[in-house]
Amino acid sequence: MSRPKKDKVLLYLYFKIPSLIQQYTKEFAYNLQLAFPVILGMLGHTFVAFADNIMVGQLGTAELAAVSLGNSFVFIAMSLGIGFSTAITPLVAEADGAGNKADGKSALKHGLVLCTLLGFSLFGLILLFKPMMYHMDQPVEVVELAMPYLDLVAFSLVPLIVFQAFKQFSDGLSQTKYPMYATVLANIINIILNYLLIFGAFGFPKMGIVGAAIGTLVSRFVMVAFLWFLLNKKKKFHDYVRGFNFKKIEKKVMQKIISLGFPSALQMFFEVAIFTGAIWLSGVLGKNAQAANQIALNLSSMTFMVGMGLGVAAMIRVGNQKGLKNYNELRRMAQSIFFLTLLLEIVFAILFLLGRHWLPTIYLDVDDVANQMDNAEVIFLAAKLLLVAAVFQISDGVQVVVLGALRGLQDVKIPTLITFIAYWLIGFPISFYLGLYTSFKSTGIWIGLLVGLSASAIMLYIRFNYLTKKLITNY
Repeated sequence: MSRPKKDKVLLYLYFKIPSLIQQYTKEFAYNLQLAFPVILGMLGHTFVAFADNIMVGQLGTAELAAVSLGNSFVFIAMSLGIGFSTAITPLVAEADGAGNKADGKSALKHGLVLCTLLGFSLFGLILLFKPMMYHMDQPVEVVELAMPYLDLVAFSLVPLIVFQAFKQFSDGLSQTKYPMYATVLANIINIILNYLLIFGAFGFPKMGIVGAAIGTLVSRFVMVAFLWFLLNKKKKFHDYVRGFNFKKIEKKVMQKIISLGFPSALQMFFEVAIFTGAIWLSGVLGKNAQAANQIALNLSSMTFMVGMGLGVAAMIRVGNQKGLKNYNELRRMAQSIFFLTLLLEIVFAILFLLGRHWLPTIYLDVDDVANQMDNAEVIFLAAKLLLVAAVFQISDGVQVVVLGALRGLQDVKIPTLITFIAYWLIGFPISFYLGLYTSFKSTGIWIGLLVGLSASAIMLYIRFNYLTKKLITNY
């Protein structure tokens, strides 16, 4: 290469690349401001399980495995409810971007009706299918402990999914802090009730894991009541949350929410179901493998909520720009969030690598002599799983934030097919084979999860790239 050409290349690299990077990084502050309350709110849901796991883990590995097994049924149902409710956000965000309050209010009203019906339906389905636990080759003592726990936590889905309807509406208006306040309050109540009822403190009955279930149930009713109180109290929401006429239900709006919500529910279901499958496969390997899986899963879930929060931010910003028909900005803003997510997930991966031997000890009473051997095995297995979890942090975060951007575009059908292929045609068969038929065992199950998440991230980004370029070209 000649000297003048080389100088031109160096000048280009010196001036152009920082400029290109800056057009994405300049959005970081607002994206974090928008996503932070959502992240805290999402973490709140996970922290309920985190608090339950830590407190129940002090009772023994069988109790921890029972909570894991019971929650595996609830998580599947929860994924359908939360996934369905996400349809409300892009509709409200688009209406807000277009300055149409009537459409925003209609999306909330019809969303509330559908989410309430869905909450009760999912509760009934869990009760119907819970006897399956006896036929899943799980440890008998674990199943017996899980049964009464599951009844109460399953009913808590009703207030949780109603809460999600209000939350997704609030997110759609870029008012993400109010659901966060409600979630923080719910967690405080959950921890207090857990302490009182699990261990029988201050004269309360000692109820073990059933006490944890009661704490979860009560805290979720408080959560939805407090969010409704906040929204009703704030003047900015009055035009949206007051004067509902539930007798007038429009078929067109219902169909719109269902057409967006059902595929979104399936997307979340396919992902949660593969993690649930990992719980059941781990149960076949024994109670200690299942307890280790629960620890690694709970830790991964908390970092995943950061990606979920940024995914909501992507959905809101993409939905707003779609309403404005500003497709160049839509693409730039979304890619800025993708880049931010990538950087944060790399940090989480490093933390998992460095803390993989210490983090599992938070969940267990390491000084318990009676369960010392079981606890030591669980810690050893969980540390191995966190090695894999460290790597898939990146894939998991990227796929969920790209999925959020696609929901903002109201593109849900093809992404649903992509998630099914990635998790159930690619990821789960690998988990099943490596976990049950090779020496990898628990680690093999998580390698399958990693492959599925990576496939999902790649295919979803290709879809987003194709759609946004098409919108820009055709506009």
